[in-house]
Amino acid sequence: MRFFGCAVVLAALCHSFCPSPARAQDVTLTSRDGSVEISGTLIGFDGEFYRVDTIYGPLTLDGQGVVCTGPGCPDMEAHVARFRLSGAPALGEVLIPALIEAYAVQRGLAVTRDRAGTDTSLVLTDSDAGYAVAEIAVGVGSTEEGFADLLADAADIVMAAREPRPEELRRLVEAGYGDLSDPARRLVVALDAIVPVVAPGQPVQALAIDDLIGIVTGKIVDWAALGGPDAPVSVHLLDRQNGMQQAVVLRLLSGAPPAPSARRHKGTAALAQAVARDPLGIGLTRLSALGAAQQVPLIGGCGMRLVATRQSVKTEDYPFVAPLFLYTPARRLPLFAREFLDWLDTPAAQLVIRRAGFVDQLADTIPFGRQGDRLGQAIATAGPEVPLSELQRLVAVLSGAERLTSTFRFREGGSAELDAQSYGNVGALARAVEAGRFDGRELIFAGFSDGEGPAEANRRLARTRAEAVRDAVRAVATAADPSRVKLRVEAFGEALPIACDQSAWGGIINRRVEVWLR
Repeated sequence: MRFFGCAVVLAALCHSFCPSPARAQDVTLTSRDGSVEISGTLIGFDGEFYRVDTIYGPLTLDGQGVVCTGPGCPDMEAHVARFRLSGAPALGEVLIPALIEAYAVQRGLAVTRDRAGTDTSLVLTDSDAGYAVAEIAVGVGSTEEGFADLLADAADIVMAAREPRPEELRRLVEAGYGDLSDPARRLVVALDAIVPVVAPGQPVQALAIDDLIGIVTGKIVDWAALGGPDAPVSVHLLDRQNGMQQAVVLRLLSGAPPAPSARRHKGTAALAQAVARDPLGIGLTRLSALGAAQQVPLIGGCGMRLVATRQSVKTEDYPFVAPLFLYTPARRLPLFAREFLDWLDTPAAQLVIRRAGFVDQLADTIPFGRQGDRLGQAIATAGPEVPLSELQRLVAVLSGAERLTSTFRFREGGSAELDAQSYGNVGALARAVEAGRFDGRELIFAGFSDGEGPAEANRRLARTRAEAVRDAVRAVATAADPSRVKLRVEAFGEALPIACDQSAWGGIINRRVEVWLR
């Protein structure tokens, strides 16, 4: 808002500003024409907007529309952006500080890093001018603590290894922080995956997903049941408060409690080290934190082999992908913070993410010739619902094209709502279209479904979803020239399954829209 309006209008903006840790002091803000004057205690100033505690409640006022007088008025020329991130160690220990430092280098700023307890403090300085530009605190605790810190005004951005729970969403909405389930409040920073790990040389080299669930929940307690030695299984898990562990319970175990006898570890490094030294052990950790432990491939109910790789995580063909998030409240963050968040989508930031051991979100291509396993499975399961003629049509359409790793999947329960990772893919694909990356070529939005219900109905549903994804990309790519790239929709329904539909996760990864480039 570029004018100084009435107090009622201003009060409606009371939650649009990020509180600063600056000391609260008395100020008077007067409109440029002198017609309106507001006095109160300065809560914060972000270089653009004042936030003042007044008799009307907290108000946010545009600095360009007012004149500030009083002992609490900030120095407009020497403003330092201050904000704090809090939450998951998966982000806070290495990745976020590395991204902040890389962003500082790109802007020509010097960085001083200091560690106090679980907090890392980064001061970004303009060496030529001789003053600090930003002071950023990164607090490492847990995803749960990150949301609690936001609720307590002790953080401005939450680092999360899972999406917020319903009760966390409710409390934040009630406190005026906005609906954090809104995609506008969420940014997928990097991709990771939940993977089972064992010690190198462990004789069990692959596990059925149902067997893994049985081990973690304590229903399978001896390796002999899985073709291994006659010895007890030793289960290693992260602390209950760890966001990744909470994602394990939600995504892999569907809410079932893990075995009480499981050994708990404070961090992923400790877990990987313990598993690597335990010949009878098995653990669940992040793909980015394998350490000396060895990932165990998973086997789906139809015998399909599922391994977490950079490409299978990007495509979500691996069923237990675990995105890492930043959540922002419905209030204005300092300009420096907003610019940093915008930078995270750039190729430069994605390179930092990849070098830190995580999976980036830059789109890769997969040649059609590498679809042999999927085609073989499709041919093996062909029948009245999906005849060979339908598979021949699929080959005719996609042969010679390349699959982009940008894949779109939907939330559980047959929902038409995109999951968090896929929602981010819409923007990334739209930006690539706008940049002319696909000029003169054709993008094929290929819809697939699970096998529940009649085949023809599934093909119609797959087409509807593919059209919806295409339209979403087209709507976001407002600067694109539609004459330079063709966006085509095809639907193949149940053809080319990635997993069996007997399990909930199998149906989820089969319901998808793939993007192919010709």
